[in-house]
Amino acid sequence: MNLTLAAADAWQPLPAAEWNAEAARHLLRRAGWSALPADVNSATGDGLAATLDRLFPPQPPLFPEPTLIANLREDAPGIARRLIAAPEGIDRKFLLREARERVQLAVQDMSLKWLQYAAQPQTAAFAKWVLFLSDVYVVGIDKVKNPALVWQHFDLLAHNSLGSAPALAKAVSRSPAMVVYLDLNQNRRGAPNENFARELFELFLLGEGNYTEADIKESARAFTGYRQQFGVFRQVPNQHDPGIKTIFGHTGSFTGDDVIDLAFKLPAAGAFLPHEMVKFYLSDTPLPPEYLLTLGAGWRSGGYNLGDLARRFFGSRMFFAPEFRGDFIKSPVQFYLGLVQDLGLSITPLPRQVLVPLRQMGQMLFNPPNVRGWVGGRTWINSATLGVRRQLVESLFSPLDEDALNADEQVELSAARAAGAGNFRVSDERLAPLAGLDPAAATAQLLADFLALPAAPEFRESVRQFLAADSAGGSHRLHLLRRAMVTLLQSPEYQLC
Repeated sequence: MNLTLAAADAWQPLPAAEWNAEAARHLLRRAGWSALPADVNSATGDGLAATLDRLFPPQPPLFPEPTLIANLREDAPGIARRLIAAPEGIDRKFLLREARERVQLAVQDMSLKWLQYAAQPQTAAFAKWVLFLSDVYVVGIDKVKNPALVWQHFDLLAHNSLGSAPALAKAVSRSPAMVVYLDLNQNRRGAPNENFARELFELFLLGEGNYTEADIKESARAFTGYRQQFGVFRQVPNQHDPGIKTIFGHTGSFTGDDVIDLAFKLPAAGAFLPHEMVKFYLSDTPLPPEYLLTLGAGWRSGGYNLGDLARRFFGSRMFFAPEFRGDFIKSPVQFYLGLVQDLGLSITPLPRQVLVPLRQMGQMLFNPPNVRGWVGGRTWINSATLGVRRQLVESLFSPLDEDALNADEQVELSAARAAGAGNFRVSDERLAPLAGLDPAAATAQLLADFLALPAAPEFRESVRQFLAADSAGGSHRLHLLRRAMVTLLQSPEYQLC
């Protein structure tokens, strides 16, 4: 990678003269899912600072607890008691099957509700920021088993997402989902479990090479006694090891919170989250260490405030550098939510039409593959996942076959319509403004709305000629527009942002 900026200049604010519509599109697509024309106009007129304040407000709208999750959380103690009391046999198997079905339905409902929340322009950037943090502080439903705990973990991340990074790390150590996911509930005095301490340093705070095995062993002792029961964190005093520990060269009777404070005193802590931000938002290729250390030093000197880090990162000359424009492969979630926003659609409230394609494209919400989270980048694209992306685009331009829906799906569809959502597929009304333009103007509008970079002249001309083939007008013109939009949204260029 040929970087155009030196490390000392990279994280300086973007000069006001360089803030324009193209820069606004880049910010909106990277910080959120797409760059809608109205949002681009607002951002261009308001300026970069005001736009960042809007994307990362002091009190962002949070993802509310879905009803099925709330019901599951409230019923968890009773379900556990019935399972304990049930004798082996048919009754117990029935209770277990019922519990698994409730979990599956709750996960599906939570996933669809989150997509609906994240698709709203006013919450898109914040939803993506919390998704990013969840890709650092990873938990997964496959091991946690309880979706109520996973929602609680996301809610914990959201509440701490723009404040103190050490406070967030301490809250994560008390997350009931994390207690289960990294075996803190098995970490006891005299027999410490090292899983959480190891991942805390390697994947949450410092990165490989910035701690020793002795640091892990001693830190595991500091986290002994962390437990959760029915979604409530508690510390068990007689399971905590209060003895003297030596961590990062410091000696004392450290607790888990003390360990986190010690870790954040290291320069590596300042550089680690910026490294993860680059990977999630900017480039598949890691930046040279001096760039991350420079950003990290500024973040560290300001007290590790996450909101300040977000504004500095997304407002920097580095973020808007030409080498990072239009070269980043969209994740399945970004691809889907970008389509929904670009086409002005509602989230279809049907798991098999939304969640199944996301899984086939390689991303199951609330269930990353392992504690390292999503690898991302080029791993998102292969012949199979690209085929699913193409099929997903086609499905959004095809009528919804309601006769093929089962009774539960029809109920969900009716409920969504009653709540005001109804545009689940691209309609003629969506195409009408384009149908009134001449082929050259319609081409310019489509390319500007959908693609992150200016199209090559020959590509632009091929789209124009296709639209100019309209000889009959009316429905034929709408057909050509549909096919042109499908082709653009299936193109390699649309997979990038």
